[in-house]
Amino acid sequence: MKAGVRALGIAESYRQETSTLAGVVVRANRIVDDVVFGSCTVGGTDATEAVTTLVDRLDRPDVRYLLVAGIAPAWFNVIDLHALSDHVDRPVVAVSFEESAGLADAIREAFDGVAASRRLATYHAQPDRRRLAVDGEALFVRNVGIGDDAADDVVRAFTPEGGRPEPLRLARIAARAGDEFRRPE
Repeated sequence: MKAGVRALGIAESYRQETSTLAGVVVRANRIVDDVVFGSCTVGGTDATEAVTTLVDRLDRPDVRYLLVAGIAPAWFNVIDLHALSDHVDRPVVAVSFEESAGLADAIREAFDGVAASRRLATYHAQPDRRRLAVDGEALFVRNVGIGDDAADDVVRAFTPEGGRPEPLRLARIAARAGDEFRRPE
């Protein structure tokens, strides 16, 4: 991948009723180009809209890929990867870092009625997770708007070492710092 290709990584951190989202634009050569902050509701249903707002605010047509840390930030605020890809008009790759049997049972335990049904419908509409080995680490990938092999290449290209793509690693650090800053003393 060419050194100047850019990806936007989105990650979150939460402690209260609002989750801090951070987006970091990183070039394939590891240069950071931009940072943006936002929020979504813990236990809400606004994560997809919150991520699209971050992308819109950045207004960076040079970003080729959108990477998100998982699909259920902020306590099952499920991201619709298809809607996100349609809105941002570029490939979206969701990367998670732990093996699991899925979120359906946990969603059913945490919510009931319409709240559970809405989250489950969005969750079940997403592509299946695939296991991807990167530098001896297991990652779990879902992708929309890009084929599996190409998505794997993107994840590997943006993962210089360890098991976390650099845009997501830096976004997580930024989100934690932003969350700490917002926290009342």
